[in-house]
Amino acid sequence: MGPAEATPGEISVLIVDDQRLVRAGFRAILEVEPDLRIVGEAADGLDAIDLVAKRSPDVVLLDIRMPGMDGLTAARRIIAETDSRVLILTTFDADAYVFDALRAGASGFLLKDVPPEQLCWAVRSIAAGDALIDPAVTRRLIKRFANAARPTDGVPDRLAGLTPRELDVLRLVAQGRSNTEIAAELVVEESTVKTHVRRILLKLDLRDRVQAVVLAYECGFSTPDPNTGA
Repeated sequence: MGPAEATPGEISVLIVDDQRLVRAGFRAILEVEPDLRIVGEAADGLDAIDLVAKRSPDVVLLDIRMPGMDGLTAARRIIAETDSRVLILTTFDADAYVFDALRAGASGFLLKDVPPEQLCWAVRSIAAGDALIDPAVTRRLIKRFANAARPTDGVPDRLAGLTPRELDVLRLVAQGRSNTEIAAELVVEESTVKTHVRRILLKLDLRDRVQAVVLAYECGFSTPDPNTGA
C-alpha cells in the first residue's frame, strides 16, 4: 500500500512490525482517526530506518522482536539520527525489554493488547511531547530501577539545579502521576505543572518524562512506595 503524506495539523505515523496482519490491524485502528495519517509500513528495523529517513514520521510504532535488525537497535538509530518519536508496541512485557527500550530513548511502551482508543491516545500524546508506559508494566519497571540504585540522603548532585518545587514535581512524575494528578496534589494549575516539567527536562537535558523517571530512580532520588510495592 502506497504512502500518504500527512497534511498540516495531522500526525504522521510509521508502522513497523514483521507480521502483516498486525500492521493491518494497527492501520485499521489509526487511519479512521481524522488527525492521524499512516505514511508507511515496514517489516524490519532496516526498512524502518530507511522509511523514517524518507518520510520523517512524527511517531514510529515499533515492534521489539523482528528478524534482521530488531526493534531496539532500530529505535536507537532512529532516535539518534532523526526527530521522530518512538512508541514501542510488543506482546512481551519482560522487564528487560521495557528497560532497554526506555534506555534506548523510546518515548513510550505499550503492550499490543491495549484498547484501540488507548493506542490512538498514546500516539497523540507522544507526538505532543509526552511519554508513557503501559500501566501493566510500570510497577515492575520501577522496581527494576529501584533495585539498581541505592536511595540517597538529600538531593543527588545530578538534581542539584532543580528548585524545591521542581523536585516535588519530579518525585510525582516518577510515581507515574499525570499532570492533572500532580496539579491536584500540589494545589496548582495544570499549566503550572506543565511549565515545571518543561523546566525540569531542560535543566536535566532530558528528552521527555520517561527519561525523567529513569533518572529519578537510577540516581536514588525516588524509591518504591512500600505501601503499594511500586
